[in-house]
Amino acid sequence: MEIIYSAVKTKLKNRIVLGGIFNPVWAAIFLITVLYSCQKEVYEKNVTVSNSNASRSVKQSQPNVILFLADDLGYEIPGYTGGESYSTPNLDFMATNGLRFGNAYSNPDGFPSRLSLYTGKYNFRNYYFWGQMLPKEKTIGNLMHDAGYATCFVGKWQCDGGGDRVEEAGYDKYRIFLPFALSGDVEFRYEYKNPVMYENGDYISSTLTAGKYSEDLYTDYIKDFIDSNKNHPFFAVYAHNLPRTPWQPTPDDPDFAAWDPLNLTNEMGDIKYFPGMVNYLDKKIGQVLQKLRDDSLENNTIILFCADNSTNKGITSIFQGNVFTGGKNLTSRKGIRTPLFAYWPGTIAPGRIDTFSLVDYTDFLPTLADIAGVPEPQNYGTLDGVTFYDNMLGVTGPQKPWSFCQWDNSTNDDTPPIRYVYSLNYKLYDTVSGGSGLFYNTVKDVFEKKPITDDKLTKKQAIIKNSFKEILSQMHN
Repeated sequence: MEIIYSAVKTKLKNRIVLGGIFNPVWAAIFLITVLYSCQKEVYEKNVTVSNSNASRSVKQSQPNVILFLADDLGYEIPGYTGGESYSTPNLDFMATNGLRFGNAYSNPDGFPSRLSLYTGKYNFRNYYFWGQMLPKEKTIGNLMHDAGYATCFVGKWQCDGGGDRVEEAGYDKYRIFLPFALSGDVEFRYEYKNPVMYENGDYISSTLTAGKYSEDLYTDYIKDFIDSNKNHPFFAVYAHNLPRTPWQPTPDDPDFAAWDPLNLTNEMGDIKYFPGMVNYLDKKIGQVLQKLRDDSLENNTIILFCADNSTNKGITSIFQGNVFTGGKNLTSRKGIRTPLFAYWPGTIAPGRIDTFSLVDYTDFLPTLADIAGVPEPQNYGTLDGVTFYDNMLGVTGPQKPWSFCQWDNSTNDDTPPIRYVYSLNYKLYDTVSGGSGLFYNTVKDVFEKKPITDDKLTKKQAIIKNSFKEILSQMHN
């Protein structure tokens, strides 16, 4: 137990004492970590230890980084997790030849997840309104740009401000969808074929996008960006539209040629096209991977893949032999567990599955800082993430014992946010603004049907619940 305590203290010492003041939130980390220390053996069985000195020399070379962010794609979709309804050979190849995280969690919906991923903060610190990232916020783009990387953003922006805000967020190049927060339904109708796209401070002429497919244009752009930076470290975010609604045919579907986006009869599209959209997502990622190979950059490029939230509730799939419906907008594990893998051939040992570590989307920013070989920035405001770069390198050790979510899914001030804190085993909802205050064992009760009442708590569970209450009490502006 003393070894566990020492390891956590080394990793999190700056979070426990801030400015010389004892911080009870991060002190709770020690308690929960010790309670779960017996699980360390499980972690070590799934993670191969690599030579840390060799890893440090690689780190200093500033590898390229591409972050793929799928839209509305839950853990049950890719083949490598046990999905049986779709073809994802490129995702499966990279995941099985890299590091797979079994416990990565988003927010229940897309923009809140993106906000946490881009800024490294829980939403209570910077959520203002749906689709708006405040101008003061620094992002992973700023981090990598300031670390000397050439930077690029393609795909779904949804953070307001147009080209000026994208550039302020640290990106040198961009080709985006939804440049402004209040984009109308017409833009969503043209999310795929005949796409509405924005580049260099203005919308691209419809004459240039007529008959074309958005994901093809994004892929072409990112491949050109790679060509322009073969001899310079680069960082690219590819925020896919796929496979989000409206479900429409891809160019690989016979229906595509005659398809007219104006013929959509509802905002959801036609569900029959969903499998083809998943397949096309995988195809586009595979084309970027092939570009890296063609340019001899594969071994010097880290690929991270995740999704902004779970699958639409209208989608039914086969997952590990069972029927599984999408969980988007649910706060249970079904709605927030997402696929995450890291692929870096020659550095990340293949075939590794990390089932011990808890990862949330605030963790990307400190991880990218470690990849770039720069300190975690001190002028970004309070950051909430914990790096998972050590996991990527195969260095074992305790990770973050809990995560927090504040989900404000309203478009006005009348609906209070849902707030909860969770670990690998337990979850507590806040009582603020009418919250349920319910406490669950999320291993035995994955769908959160049987809350544990106070009279049924074991001594260990009572300690955990009280520590979670303390954390929730601190997670306010």
